Amino acid sequence: MTVRIVCVSDTHAHHWEVDVPAGDVLLHAGDISTRGTLAAVEDFDRWLGTLPHPHKVMICGNHDFAFERQPAEAVRRITHATYLQDSGITIGGLRIWGSPWQPWFHDWAFNLPRGPELAAKWALIPPDTDILLTHGPPLGIGDVTFRGEVVGCADLLARVRQVRPKLHVFGHIHEAAGMFPTEHTLFVNASAGPGGGRPVVIEWDGETMRVTR
Repeated sequence: MTVRIVCVSDTHAHHWEVDVPAGDVLLHAGDISTRGTLAAVEDFDRWLGTLPHPHKVMICGNHDFAFERQPAEAVRRITHATYLQDSGITIGGLRIWGSPWQPWFHDWAFNLPRGPELAAKWALIPPDTDILLTHGPPLGIGDVTFRGEVVGCADLLARVRQVRPKLHVFGHIHEAAGMFPTEHTLFVNASAGPGGGRPVVIEWDGETMRVTR
């Protein structure tokens, strides 16, 4: 049986304007809002409730302050998706792990210094992970800003190379949206908000991840 996976990220409160294709699993890689208020979380959840996907999974990004400052209140407002924060879920036999952290980026949410603190978060990724959902990109893959800065995380890349997930979905750097296939992992920067691309559709047939949109 083929599983249709829809990947999106960085909608930044513009979710109502995004054309989201139908599918079996919706993955949102964070930055659901602009300043991460509880009202913004409620609006995002209302939008999720209008989507037809049987399974919806989300993490946060650096704009989603409520989940860092008022985690219990924010998570309680998500009723139409599974929220992951250094945690996982299995859907249709696919083991999905989600984590919101990224290397220190201005004064935003879910920042950690490069080095041991970030590496400790990535060490939590189980070795049998099929789909990895992070907000920030790994080093050198979908991580170049419009200024030409390479801002991905080297420790994340090292962990991905160890785990070899079939699919790694992230966002954060809007202008670097795109698909980056490698021998073991399909990398997708799914940024679909301002300055980004559009949702990406992937079909999993039990052996390969194939981009269909």
